[in-house]
Amino acid sequence: MNLPRFYCREALSPGAHVDLPEPVARHAVRVLRLPPGAPMVLFDGRGGEYLAHIQRIERDRVVAELASWTEVERESPLQVTLVQALQAGDKMDFTIQKAVELGVSAIVPVDSRRSVLKLAGERAARRVAHWQGVAASACEQCGRNQVPIVAPLERLDQWLARPADGALRLMLAPDAETTLAGLAPAKHVQLLIGAEGGLDPQEVIAARQAGFQAVRLGPRVLRTETAGLAALAALQALWGDFREG
Repeated sequence: MNLPRFYCREALSPGAHVDLPEPVARHAVRVLRLPPGAPMVLFDGRGGEYLAHIQRIERDRVVAELASWTEVERESPLQVTLVQALQAGDKMDFTIQKAVELGVSAIVPVDSRRSVLKLAGERAARRVAHWQGVAASACEQCGRNQVPIVAPLERLDQWLARPADGALRLMLAPDAETTLAGLAPAKHVQLLIGAEGGLDPQEVIAARQAGFQAVRLGPRVLRTETAGLAALAALQALWGDFREG
């Protein structure tokens, strides 16, 4: 039986008693209707996971007792940073959730010229915090014990000025001559995906100057919410943990 899994930011240790975070406690008791004594798995993002059980349920709190710690990770050997231009509506939530399930290492939201959604200041900070929560929830579902970081929002041109840090930099283009299968395997990839209208021509030039190489997945034009996920799956199949079955 698969036990419910919950992320707790507080550092955990065997034998400790912890108050479950309010959203976790509410979901455990009101949605899953877990009773006292119910087993669960807790993880704090620092590696491994803990077997735990609900010790007691009070009006405004749920206390869990931690038992054994298991040194288990479900991370891909391929490190992919998804540099995703802002998407409108709930597309960013969907993209981040599925990218985490597909093993992405980090997510960098960027404001591009064709991004319909525009965020700044406190509104941007709140949205990034929300996306970080989406990433954590996706880890609870898919079994990951390390939560990918969602970086603060910045303009694409500013991010392109950053060093590649040895990563293979890729962006998608249906008319590109090179395919993913034609590339030499890499251990660290930075994948740039445009917004609904794709990257602006000037952004494409800037990306090339920053070391990004255009590759194609096939002859079709993919939507922004499809492109990054399809590329992530293909990269995992070529160089990541999809090869391991």
